[in-house]
Amino acid sequence: MVAYGAEQRVRVPALRAGWLTQTFVHWSFPPETVQALLPEELVVDEYEGAAWVGLTPFVMADVRPPGVPAAVPGLPTFAETNLRTYVRRRDGRDGLWFLSLEVACPLLLAARAIGAPYHPGTLTVTASGDTVSYAGSRGAGGPSYRLVVRPGEPVEPAERDVWLTSRWRAYTRRLGRLWETPVEHEPWPLDTAAVDVLEETLTTAAGLPAPLGEPLVHFSEGVRHVRLGPSRPCAPEPGLS
Repeated sequence: MVAYGAEQRVRVPALRAGWLTQTFVHWSFPPETVQALLPEELVVDEYEGAAWVGLTPFVMADVRPPGVPAAVPGLPTFAETNLRTYVRRRDGRDGLWFLSLEVACPLLLAARAIGAPYHPGTLTVTASGDTVSYAGSRGAGGPSYRLVVRPGEPVEPAERDVWLTSRWRAYTRRLGRLWETPVEHEPWPLDTAAVDVLEETLTTAAGLPAPLGEPLVHFSEGVRHVRLGPSRPCAPEPGLS
């Protein structure tokens, strides 16, 4: 079982931000399908015998280095969308593996240096009445998505909800090494959500087939106190090159 609150303190963050207006769209897949997309150091994390892939569009707000308060005018705020799955190192440490990262801010492309699969694109997040709309495209003819959700009532997170949303490190791979980036923030406040529109080609572009069933969807107003730690290479595990 993963922790509802952050597993570790990020005492010296490399970056601080808020993750706002976030929707979680999750599909289940056969574990072997997702495992084929992972590096050898990682194994797919399963919930009740299935692997899960999440499409998570949101607003990255007030991005700043440590020591700069969120109230400073003009801090970068932009849309981002992640396609992610859930993994464990062979020593048992769980985390996220990103199949793709779409971003509207060129500054984040620097994270490619540690293998984060960022792609520049045109992304929008808009709220109108009782709906929230997300859209994005990776250039002309590239993968794209359009999602319109209708947030509902707050939910008390069940075990599966926590398992899908509360992860405290991300793994990337670069130059033959696995890298780990820790994260700390307050627990996600989750609402139910109904989908009005869902059109996307990101999963197909990542090499995934059709999912096993209909998506599970949550909405969150977001978390405002995100602390991303410095990325560091993981120690090699015995028996792996």
